Amino acid sequence: MATLREIEKLLADLNRAEKAQVLQWVARDLGDAFPGIDSIPGVSGGEPCIVRTRIPVWVLVQSRRLGMSEADLLRSYPTLRAEDLANAWAYARLHAEEIDRQIIANETA
Repeated sequence: MATLREIEKLLADLNRAEKAQVLQWVARDLGDAFPGIDSIPGVSGGEPCIVRTRIPVWVLVQSRRLGMSEADLLRSYPTLRAEDLANAWAYARLHAEEIDRQIIANETA
């Protein structure tokens, strides 16, 4: 946390162009990181899950394909928030092939 406070102080001294450059570096460093979605080795087989939970994105996508509404999902998974579903749908759009592979792998397991 001390490092973050140091960074905050340094950012305050930068001009707008320098801050924009820092943002570009951070975005490049994040690569394919996605807000609200985390893949942790050893948790749910390392599959992308909703942060704070062990709910894989593929489970939500497949549930929706099978006819569950967002309201149904939120009732079925009380730890989920509407924001989590929005993050899951966005992740699934950008990683459709990966999600399809996970659904197939888990259905045939």
